[in-house]
Amino acid sequence: MSKVYIVGAGPGDPELLTLKAVRVLQQADVVLYDRLVAPAVLEWAPPTAERVPVGKRYGEQERVQREIYRLMLEHARAGRAVVRLKGGDPFVFGRGGEEWRYLAAHGVTVEVVPGVTSALAVPGLAGIPLTFRGVSRGFVVVTGHGAGGAPFDARRYAGVETLVILMGVRRRAEIARALIAAGRAPAEPVAFVERGSTPEARVVITTLAAVAAHRVAVAPPAVFVVGPVVALRDQLMREETEVNAC
Repeated sequence: MSKVYIVGAGPGDPELLTLKAVRVLQQADVVLYDRLVAPAVLEWAPPTAERVPVGKRYGEQERVQREIYRLMLEHARAGRAVVRLKGGDPFVFGRGGEEWRYLAAHGVTVEVVPGVTSALAVPGLAGIPLTFRGVSRGFVVVTGHGAGGAPFDARRYAGVETLVILMGVRRRAEIARALIAAGRAPAEPVAFVERGSTPEARVVITTLAAVAAHRVAVAPPAVFVVGPVVALRDQLMREETEVNAC
């Protein structure tokens, strides 16, 4: 029986793939890859490697996840070198832990290759530092997609200086209303970074009140950032422009 490598592909830019991820892909017989993995990342696998798309779409997550379990186990038992390639980092809302647990329960050895998570990389690339002296001493990363459609528990995050929400675009108005109800200021700055780290990246700067009122058009995938650090973006971008103009 072969080992299964659970590998993080990073936030989208192929150059943010780790060296170890490249080495593991070069040795793969089978690559089971998520929907948001960049095609250029797959090019590191040998031409003979089988590439199997296993990306999940809204409403079919559990069915596809069961198929992923089946495929990983089937190929590992056949002695193939299996790479489970996941966007971002496998253990930041990527169900990497669940996949490891399933494989371990069936006697399959797992090796993890961490990836660059979009929760950290995408805001930074967009000019939004998650921490900044005198502005934010820390941040929390949460999912906006609760299991079984569970409501967003905003009370837990009312006092967090910087809040990063993944998979929260579809429920953004509901989340914003809940955060305001929990005590966050309606005028608090908000950023959405669509397709961060890719050439198609788009940054939308707004407020919690505007999001709560359904006045902000955003398309997934996007990272949703709430907090005063969002207001630093204009300053950082302006200073960069001024320096480059000198």
